Amino acid sequence: MTKFLRGTIILMAAGLITRLLGFINRIVIARMIGAEGVGLFMMSFPTLILVITLTQMGLPVAISKAVAEAEARGDRKKIKKILAVSLAVTGTLSLIFTPALIFAAPFLSKALFTDPRTYYPLVAIAPIIPIVAISSVIRGYFQGKQNMKPAAISQVIEQIVRIALIAIFAKRFLPLGIEYAAAAAMVASVLGELASLGYLFMMFKVKKKFPIRKNFFKSVKAGGKTLKELMDVALPTTGSRMIGSLAWFFEPIVVSHSLLLAGIAAGVATKQYGLLTGFALPLLMLPSFITHSLSTSLVPAISEANANRNYKLVEHRLQQALRFALLTGGLAVVVLYVFAKPLMTLMYGAPTGFEFIRLIAPFFIFYYYQGPLQAILQALDLASAAMINSLIGAVLKIAVIFVLASQPQFGINGAALGIAAGTVLVTMLHFATVLKKIQFSIYLLDYGKFIVATVLSGIAGTIYYKNTLIESHELVRLLIGIGVITFSYILLSILFKLLTKNDLLRIPIINRFIR
Repeated sequence: MTKFLRGTIILMAAGLITRLLGFINRIVIARMIGAEGVGLFMMSFPTLILVITLTQMGLPVAISKAVAEAEARGDRKKIKKILAVSLAVTGTLSLIFTPALIFAAPFLSKALFTDPRTYYPLVAIAPIIPIVAISSVIRGYFQGKQNMKPAAISQVIEQIVRIALIAIFAKRFLPLGIEYAAAAAMVASVLGELASLGYLFMMFKVKKKFPIRKNFFKSVKAGGKTLKELMDVALPTTGSRMIGSLAWFFEPIVVSHSLLLAGIAAGVATKQYGLLTGFALPLLMLPSFITHSLSTSLVPAISEANANRNYKLVEHRLQQALRFALLTGGLAVVVLYVFAKPLMTLMYGAPTGFEFIRLIAPFFIFYYYQGPLQAILQALDLASAAMINSLIGAVLKIAVIFVLASQPQFGINGAALGIAAGTVLVTMLHFATVLKKIQFSIYLLDYGKFIVATVLSGIAGTIYYKNTLIESHELVRLLIGIGVITFSYILLSILFKLLTKNDLLRIPIINRFIR
């Protein structure tokens, strides 16, 4: 098995575990502090992501790419310079932005979010910035070496620590008010990230084959050329992420003001935004651990192949990733669409918010497809093109949210449609950009077969769920229904030759049965 596939499978396994743990975490938060508390949490969170994006400067992707290229040449001295320069940049920026967030919190909570209670979560989450800054550099180093285990295990550790602490902290602070409970949930996130950094640092000390502290400042001073090379990738990547982060930062602001124009009170708007972004969207994003794993593995794998001028391998990796993203994304979409109501009821104790899933699930196939496309653009030095695409999508998203959410007949559904519109546009633009750079075949018949397989498996699942004669617990009925869809989808994919024997042979455990 190649490094690329092995790394992807390791990240997928860890991604599945962390997403499931993350869901347990969200269920705990939702059941303890309710939709309004989740709304406060989710209104504050985009601000954190914006500040972290500024602190990281797009360096994780740049480090991964640069280390992969230096590793292909066997240049250890260059790898040390990459790490020294990256740590110096992210460390300095985190010292600037951590106090900046704390001092800006009163203005952000009162003037922009229209809910002063967001002040407490904003202040509570600020200490996570320097922790994430250092973690991202170490993760980038391991990913560049195509060693995905440390990053994967660190994610699991972070979620376990967070879940263990969140229930204790939220329960203790809830009597003081929802805002304090939301802040306590943020503190648990900080401590979880700290535990993750501790593991990464320990693994880094064990695995590295050169002293990082020795002549550290000398390496930083001599790293001018290295800094320029990193910034050539990092700045466009930062621009792309910055646009996404800014769009996410403005999203709750635009939503809250638009809903006020539609005649919806601030408290109700916070609750509705919590249902959309804290309940429905995490469920829609749950399957993206697969495409995220693909994206993380693609950057060093394609960078290495591109550095060696192996363009045939570049195209092969591209076709592999896109087909895999399409097949896994299609299954996720049909399961979420058909079982939106029972899934929400099972997880949160009420079906509230399932309408959002039904509304935007069909568009989320583009979201699952987007990650690998963006990774390919970054690996092929087209990060600036990805940035422009993200900007166009972000402008459309915010515009659609404002136009629709301010209309009483749309309300919060307008925000959901705006998110869907932005996602579809960015994915289509990324696809067009990749097509310009790499001449690869587009199998339109396969896309037609994929749509047929998706629709037929959805019909099979719906018929079973509505007409089943099995009198059983709702969870058992739901699991059998998901099994029916999955079996139908895989069977149709094999019959339509979307999934081949060679594909199945690459999957651990399943390959034993096929052999």
